[in-house]
Amino acid sequence: MASSKLSLTSGRQWLTGIASSETFIYIIKRLAQALLTLLLASALSFFIIQLAPGDYLDTLRQNPKISPERIEQLRQQFGLDRPWIEQYFRWLWRIVTQGDFGTSFVYQRSVSSLLWERVGATLLLAISSLIVTWAIAIPLGIVAAVKQNQWSDRVLQIISYTGQGFPSFITALLLLIFAQNVSPLFPVGDMTSINHADLTPLGKILDVGWHMILPTIALSITSFAGLQRIARGELLDVLRQDYIQTARAKGLPENRVIYVHALRNAINPLITILGFELAGLLSGAFIAEFFFNWPGLGRLILQAVLAQDLYLVMASLVMGAVMLIVGNLIADLLLKVADPRIKLENP
Repeated sequence: MASSKLSLTSGRQWLTGIASSETFIYIIKRLAQALLTLLLASALSFFIIQLAPGDYLDTLRQNPKISPERIEQLRQQFGLDRPWIEQYFRWLWRIVTQGDFGTSFVYQRSVSSLLWERVGATLLLAISSLIVTWAIAIPLGIVAAVKQNQWSDRVLQIISYTGQGFPSFITALLLLIFAQNVSPLFPVGDMTSINHADLTPLGKILDVGWHMILPTIALSITSFAGLQRIARGELLDVLRQDYIQTARAKGLPENRVIYVHALRNAINPLITILGFELAGLLSGAFIAEFFFNWPGLGRLILQAVLAQDLYLVMASLVMGAVMLIVGNLIADLLLKVADPRIKLENP
């Protein structure tokens, strides 16, 4: 009996400690702020979409097989006969009460189910690109900073400037030409082979991974070039600081000076950049998806915009805003972990 009371008391103290911690309070405040941000962003987006001439039904009017009566029936069914303010609040109320983002005009299906089918493929491609970019750019940035003005630094700078100067669609186009010349070494189109269903579980993973190679490279090159330059610049700034010279004067090994003292202080701006890159995962994958026929959100959203599929467009915009908020929050928390001296400010 006494032990159960003791464990209960310890549990309450643990929960009280979490609730009163700086990080927990900061997260709660940021989430509350995020709800207001999402509300304002969704209202503004809905209003801007309404400024576009016409609507989804305009494309149906060009079809002589669809009668005006059917057009009017669809207008009432989709709620397009109501003022935009009423449309917005009805859409918002369904989200709050039912978690329903509406029905796609084009696909005649739930918007949530459409996004759920595609988001996995997009996140798989975008996160793999993020991992590849950071795994290559940070070490090369360190090499360029340590070997400043040497031949290796100059070569990396040329690669960096070249990568930043190439638009993403040019990179994707060149990779498509390369794939055509070495066909069938690198598959292009879709994310699986025709015989994917007949493969073993390991074979299926390798099949998807093999299809991801070229889209991941196309998505990574521009980001890699910019990140490598930033890592080099930040590390060079830190290496010039007095405490780095003091550490060297004390006889510390050069690797310890660079990787323990210098890199730890140079990493903070890169973590901030990581937050914005997480926010751009969905939009950044669009070009790679379009060129390599990757079944992700990019093509779905493009078709929704062209067809003025209102609720599908709105759901994609809200998803992008959520990614921006989550990315910034993760970056702030990672900064706190990387440098405990940083105090989380009240939003």
